[in-house]
Amino acid sequence: MLPLVYSPEVDAALKAGHAVVALESTIITHGMPWPQNVETARAVEAAVRDGGAVPATMAVMGGRIHIGLTDAELERLGQARDVAKLSRADLAACVATGGTGATTVAATMICARLAGISVFATGGIGGVHRGAETSFDISADLAELAQTAVTVVAAGAKAILDLPKTLEYLETAGVPVIAYGQDAFPAFWSRDSGLKAPLRMDSAEAIAAAHRMRALLGLPGGQLVANPIPAEAEIARELIGPVIETALAEAAAQGIAAKAVTPFLLGRIFELTEGRSLAANIALVLNNARLAAAIAKALAAG
Repeated sequence: MLPLVYSPEVDAALKAGHAVVALESTIITHGMPWPQNVETARAVEAAVRDGGAVPATMAVMGGRIHIGLTDAELERLGQARDVAKLSRADLAACVATGGTGATTVAATMICARLAGISVFATGGIGGVHRGAETSFDISADLAELAQTAVTVVAAGAKAILDLPKTLEYLETAGVPVIAYGQDAFPAFWSRDSGLKAPLRMDSAEAIAAAHRMRALLGLPGGQLVANPIPAEAEIARELIGPVIETALAEAAAQGIAAKAVTPFLLGRIFELTEGRSLAANIALVLNNARLAAAIAKALAAG
């Protein structure tokens, strides 16, 4: 029997065939301090509800995979200490040992698939790290997109990554990369990475139709919907670029590598932008939640 626990709201929605959107939990445990983390998580859930869907925040608590969190559980997770950051490699071990863990993009996709949820909203996916030709540092998110049939709505890949190589990897793996409402591939804090997206769609209904067609054709894997950050919240590429380069140089000088790289870089970029990067991050996550709700509604409508 699968170790899944459904929140009452998600359980009722799934049984009724209503639209449900999966949400990750690393933004709660590793993204920002309490109470801002819980406030942001609640705001993202509210954006999904306002869009006519039900949010299902994923987390492992007490060795059970929670498909949706109650308000009390969300508060408890937001104040928990030493929470594991779970991806495909360590999800099962955390569950088997009765642990507590927050789900990354890859782990959230796995949990969504187990629960029968087809749409997932996040901030930005992981990807190919700069210098990966020598470090082999490539996020498990990319391999997950290639094998798990969930449509993921993100503001592109995190701008600290090697975006051209990330797009090359996704192309090789057969993952559709769909820019929403524009031709350019967005770069998290910026609407335009300077790279053209492989595909463009201008409606949630078109994205839902593509999701259904992939299933009909028996194609494995999901879709990446690259949803640009709202114009009023973006940090233009020419402004954020030098900040990213400074943070990367500091990480290299301090010998920071592997899983420690991304948290360090995001922290330094927050400091160097005087908090503007975090405000942009929150804006783009809310924007992605709204689009994901629209796609989930289109799927539920058949």
